[in-house]
Amino acid sequence: MSDVLEEMLRGYLEEPQRMDRRAVTEVMQEIVLCGLSRAGFFEHAAFYGGTALRIFYGLDRFSEDLDFSLEAENPDFDLPSYFPALEREVKAFGLNVTIEEKKHQESAIRSAFLKGNTREHLLRFHADEGLVGRGARDEVIKIKFEVDVQPPAYAVFERKFRLLPTPYAIRLYNPPSLFAGKIHAVLCRAWKNRIKGRDLYDYVFYLSRRTPVNQRHLRERLIQSGALEPEAEWSLPSLQRMLSERFDAIDFESAKRDVIPFLRDTSSLALWSPDFFRQISDALTFE
Repeated sequence: MSDVLEEMLRGYLEEPQRMDRRAVTEVMQEIVLCGLSRAGFFEHAAFYGGTALRIFYGLDRFSEDLDFSLEAENPDFDLPSYFPALEREVKAFGLNVTIEEKKHQESAIRSAFLKGNTREHLLRFHADEGLVGRGARDEVIKIKFEVDVQPPAYAVFERKFRLLPTPYAIRLYNPPSLFAGKIHAVLCRAWKNRIKGRDLYDYVFYLSRRTPVNQRHLRERLIQSGALEPEAEWSLPSLQRMLSERFDAIDFESAKRDVIPFLRDTSSLALWSPDFFRQISDALTFE
């Protein structure tokens, strides 16, 4: 295993010799970001979602996927054109990768978070035994990433830098725009039989950081998904009413079960209830 990978893993594990799948996945995510950056991907796209929140803003939960959005709508965006550079970046660290496009077949899990205008691919990293531990020579690390090619308007972006695996720059949504995307997910994600407690956990995280909401971007997201009519009232109280109705409909025990595998400390989940979420939503502010 390369010295760079060891150094990165050291940042995720107190005991680097005990390398688990989660730590390896998090390192692989950053290698993907570096590869996409060096390929020029972030000249057209921005990083957002739970993994962006974890890497750049300190979210204390594991996040599986990489979510990107184009800066401007482009249904013909050629994502595969970036794959050769990405593959070269991964191979430079002694790893092999195959990239497979995921077909948008209807299923409960996929429909819970995918949109028809999202291009999704799956990265499969074939890590060596030294990277994932004894007896795991054939372990496959999977990283799903998706790109929204028809993004709603009014997102605000910022530029960030990382030093490992090698210095690179990335463009991502700023915190108020990220929070707008999360509120949209809380209100509109088609959870069906699998409620995403991760959305609720992130919602609490944003409020604990007193993050304001990019209200113009949130309004555009809600209109795009059909949850808000363009002529409908739009104010902070109306948003809080929408959230209150959503909280009343949530099975919080199911939500807790969803998020527990992604947390080290689950003690705060004992507070989850409609009343808890309604009260903390009083702290919402528009940017």
